Amino acid sequence: MSTREITGHLRELYGIEASPDLISTVTDAVLEEVAAWQQRPLDPAYPIVFFDAIRVKIRDEGVVRNKAIHIALGVRANGAKEVLGLWIEQSEGAKFWLRVMNELRNRGVEDIMLAVVDGLKGFPDAITAVFPEAMVQTCWGGRPPVRHRCARMRSLQISSKGDRPWNRLCRGVRTECCQGNL
Repeated sequence: MSTREITGHLRELYGIEASPDLISTVTDAVLEEVAAWQQRPLDPAYPIVFFDAIRVKIRDEGVVRNKAIHIALGVRANGAKEVLGLWIEQSEGAKFWLRVMNELRNRGVEDIMLAVVDGLKGFPDAITAVFPEAMVQTCWGGRPPVRHRCARMRSLQISSKGDRPWNRLCRGVRTECCQGNL
């Protein structure tokens, strides 16, 4: 959106008058924060990372286009969730995800224990090319039923003997990440 479009949008929806110069100043400040967030260092290991995309219509240079907003959502050993990154691309493909995996590696991620992805062809290969020890769980929206899709995850649940689910996955960096956090 242009600064003038944002000004008109604010006036129409909220009755707020803001000059294009003010919008430009605020946008520049926000863009600096966004750039810093996109480049921040990440934890060395994540027990689970969900990778997905949603298709949205975005106005780009005066034209409305379909684009994919991609997300990597990491789950830390303590259960806290963290958005590792958001990327906007025209389409979703294995080459794009390979670029994302390399970016995550460059930002400090050394290990992903379980990557949950959709059925995109080549996606598991893109993950294991950068994180070779990662287990990849492919989910297909609605098929098969949830009880079957989650069968593999059941093996990670705590057993009656008190085993901790990540102990069976922890090796090397994984052990350091998991120790004391489970």
